[in-house]
Formats: sequence, C-alpha cells, structure tokens
Amino acid sequence: MAFNLTSNDITDGGTLKDDQVQAKGNTSPHLAWSGAPEGAKSYAITVFDPDAPTGSGFWHWTVANIPADIREIPTGGPVPAGAVEGRTDYGKPGFGGAAPPPGHGPHRYIFTVFAVDVDRLPVTPEDSGAKYGFNLHFHTLAKASLTATYENKG
Repeated sequence: MAFNLTSNDITDGGTLKDDQVQAKGNTSPHLAWSGAPEGAKSYAITVFDPDAPTGSGFWHWTVANIPADIREIPTGGPVPAGAVEGRTDYGKPGFGGAAPPPGHGPHRYIFTVFAVDVDRLPVTPEDSGAKYGFNLHFHTLAKASLTATYENKG
C-alpha cells in the first residue's frame, strides 16, 4: 500500500478555499494519511509555496514530531500533543494561509506529510522551514503531497 494524503478541505490540482487564505480564513486544512511504511515513528507536515517571489519560496506551515499513532489533523487543528510547529516565513509558528502578491499569477501550495524514522526531530518553534526541511531530508521514509493553487487578483 502506498503512503497517501487526503483532505476534506483541499483537492489535489484544485484551488484553495477562502478558509486557507490568510486574509479570509487563515485556517489550517484537514489532512489525513494512510499507508505509512514500516518503521514510521512520527510524522511531519509542511506547506510550501515554491512560486513566492523570494528566490527561495515561502514556508506556510511546518509541523514535526506528530506521534506515530496519529493519522489525521482536523480543520483548524490543533496539532497533537507532543508535536512542534516551526516558524513560518510570516515570522511565527503556526499555520499561515496563502497570500500571494496581487497580479503575480497563481501560486502553488504544496501540502506534504512525511513518515519519519525517528520519534523526534531536533527542531523547535523558533526554527525555520529550511531547518525542518534539512532534518526531514535525512529522516524521511515516505512522503505524500496535495498541491492546490491560489491567485490574488487584487
């Protein structure tokens, strides 16, 4: 069975709902995963916009150390006890919704769940998306993603 990510709020290839837009709802979406590989000891979530005009994309959400017995995050959270949310490119931990600049065209928002081979990654709420990504690079057993778009037509 393949590692799989589903959502009641996001459709792969679809457009984000207003709930996931910073200026409209700024609510983290429901995410559920199944088919984790043998040896998964925890999970992590990232939301990344590779189209942000920054030269390095934009981290909208980083979560690590989700206990292995959790397979779902409800709309609006909260993240489970023991999990840690990292600092987004908005400058603080927690979910930050889509907010592309007006007239910049559609941006992709990649929601990814990672099956991780350790109970805890060495990350904190002050750490950047890059540090979460660095640690995930060395500890990911499998990952599953949904990509949705959003355009600020101004």
